[in-house]
Amino acid sequence: MFENLQGVHSARAFVGWYNGLAENKNLSPDLSVDTVAVIGHGNVALDVARILLTPVSTLEKTDISQHALEALCHSKVRKVHVIGRRGPLQVAFTIKELREMTKLPGCRTIFDKSDFEGLDKYLKDFPRPRKRLTELMIKTALTEQSESQNKADSEWKVQFLRSPLEILPDSSGKKVSGIRLGVNRLEGNIGENQQAVPTGQTEELSCGLVLRSIGYKSAPKDGTIPFDNKKGLLLNEKGRIVGETGLYCSGWVKQGPTGVIATTMNDAFELGKLIVSDIAKSVIQPTSHQVGKKIILPLLKEKGVTTVSFADWMKIDAEEIRRGQKVGKPREKILDVQEIMDFLKS
Repeated sequence: MFENLQGVHSARAFVGWYNGLAENKNLSPDLSVDTVAVIGHGNVALDVARILLTPVSTLEKTDISQHALEALCHSKVRKVHVIGRRGPLQVAFTIKELREMTKLPGCRTIFDKSDFEGLDKYLKDFPRPRKRLTELMIKTALTEQSESQNKADSEWKVQFLRSPLEILPDSSGKKVSGIRLGVNRLEGNIGENQQAVPTGQTEELSCGLVLRSIGYKSAPKDGTIPFDNKKGLLLNEKGRIVGETGLYCSGWVKQGPTGVIATTMNDAFELGKLIVSDIAKSVIQPTSHQVGKKIILPLLKEKGVTTVSFADWMKIDAEEIRRGQKVGKPREKILDVQEIMDFLKS
């Protein structure tokens, strides 16, 4: 697959790069290219495309990391292809993220009209979120572009029924020059559960940057806790770990990598209510001798583990906001962990 070629990155690392994650600060994606391929049809894929195509005049008012902003100021990227193996009814991105993309200034949205032929007659049978999302895609695909959109400097295209087969190297054998895609068809009843089947046909897309955004799968960290390795989930019933009284889970390790940040937050809130309910019903019985951090903090210190308290975090937060105000941004993130620790000691 040549995934080690220069210009091939995970979307997770790319997001970490522009969001100021310390481990990704040195990523240095090559933005001197014209065309980018993003593999995946989830919200992260759309977020990546949005950052690549949003005008710098908009980005500079956000808390995007300064090193990423400077790189995007010199970006030559004008085309982003967002590629998925199945069809419009199986996309994982949500309507809010799609709507933001369709309204990007100076950018046109491209759907292939043929991908939506006949889908309108099934809309009434879809759940409301899927129905509204599909309606927006159909409207975008069938509506003629405005004069300003036709003259736009940049574009993003959603490609369906395509699976990555091989990342193609340039003549030097070191950098990406394109991607070979397999053409698929769908099998099964119309709906979210249709499966992609290869047709044997292939096509090539020239591009200078490939970003993989093909999902997330949890991994077991403790062999004693029941885990479904195939699904990447802790075995649970509404958040209660099966066979483990007093042990709970929420978020992606509970139900898989779906939804947006608010989805995971709401799941955590529901878990909190569940735990309170279990305490009230004496399903679990907390005792006064469980002293929490009074035991844990000395143990971590003994092992040489540095901790950051909530009070420390508040200091970091205030400092980042102060630095951001100096450059007209909501905050300027501190990218180096050692710098953060030195700041807390000062």
